[in-house]
Amino acid sequence: MPARLLSIPAVAAALDVDRRTVYRFIAAGDLPVVDLRTGPGRSRVRVPAAGLEEFISSRTVTPAMARR
Repeated sequence: MPARLLSIPAVAAALDVDRRTVYRFIAAGDLPVVDLRTGPGRSRVRVPAAGLEEFISSRTVTPAMARR
């Protein structure tokens, strides 16, 4: 089965951030992309759903224990 690919607006909605923030994550190498470029024009990138899940997992933090 092929990997599920998500558009930049879909990733932005899932993370509740602006799409420019998603592009920053991509530029920093934090989010993987698949480039669907079909010609010399602008590229069309998609984020694999598994890559988004890994990104979220890598940034998940556990709350510190309450101090007594």
